[in-house]
Amino acid sequence: MKQLNRWIAMGLLMLGVVFVVWGCAPYQKEEESPRTQAFESGEAEGAGKKGPKIGVSIYRYDDEFMRLYRLELKQYLEETYQAEVVMRNAGGDQEEQNRQMEQFIAEGCDGIIINPVEVQAAGRLADSASQAGIPLVFINREPGEEEQSRWKERKMAVSSVGTDSRQAGTYQGELLLEAPKKGDLNEDGTVSYAMLMGEEGNEDSRYRTEYSIKALEAGGMETEELFSGSGQWDQEKGEKLAKTALDTYGSRLEVIISNNDAMANGALKAAEEAGRIPGKDILLVGIDGLRDTVEYIKEGKMTGTVLNDHEGQARTASDILIKMLGGEEVDTAYLVDYIKITGISTFQNLEGEE
Repeated sequence: MKQLNRWIAMGLLMLGVVFVVWGCAPYQKEEESPRTQAFESGEAEGAGKKGPKIGVSIYRYDDEFMRLYRLELKQYLEETYQAEVVMRNAGGDQEEQNRQMEQFIAEGCDGIIINPVEVQAAGRLADSASQAGIPLVFINREPGEEEQSRWKERKMAVSSVGTDSRQAGTYQGELLLEAPKKGDLNEDGTVSYAMLMGEEGNEDSRYRTEYSIKALEAGGMETEELFSGSGQWDQEKGEKLAKTALDTYGSRLEVIISNNDAMANGALKAAEEAGRIPGKDILLVGIDGLRDTVEYIKEGKMTGTVLNDHEGQARTASDILIKMLGGEEVDTAYLVDYIKITGISTFQNLEGEE
């Protein structure tokens, strides 16, 4: 009997231990995600909120303008929407960007932002995102109107944020019209220029080239193209093209118009090495508003540039994507205005707005 009582006591003791251990264990819902836990715990309402996972693919990291753009994009998404940003470099390879799109989908990204390597690939990229039910925003390189119409007709959660390159080109022409002698430095009645273009076949390059000259001619100036070439948006290539133009045409060359600031900075170096005095016996204009270029404007070496507002574009793209994630309808395209920068006072005004 004593032995039986001893076994009963031991059994009760063990049962008590089990209840104590079970009672101290944390309760977990088996199918609850970390994000759901964050919302239920109230973290989603505060600084610790975990926002959406956003995949971003940039056509090339070595493009200075896109470097500024992607840094602003990442910072704004993280600080404003507590997003987890997955940033990828396509390295100028469309096939690589296609793979990155598939990776974003496989990794469960909530939204995607693409700076396309080739605008012609926009349709395929849009279809991939749409089939996966993931909102997509194209940036910097805007797909054509036909493609945008397709998004609208099929009610696809796809949009684009960019600029009107015709406006940028027009502003370049106006910068020259505001310059000494309206660019006709030798006063022979004609503005003789070299044109440093971006990528061949690129819409931005085509419009910036075309409308800069249209603006000059609309302002009453005769124009003469002495030289043109594609510098692929690259500073070193722009410098080589400018050197060729300077060596070939010498003092006849009055103006170098570049489709972007990187090439304009290269042209400045070539002009100085050729013994020219930029800002006095040759005028240079660019587009983007890069910091180095603005410094050259302050020094009087560069006539002007047109600010390609990376900050405004990055924030607009982020806001549009978040709206789509919330189920809101958005337009298929949004445009952010360029801003002319012609001197120190203009730049100081810009700084004051930041």
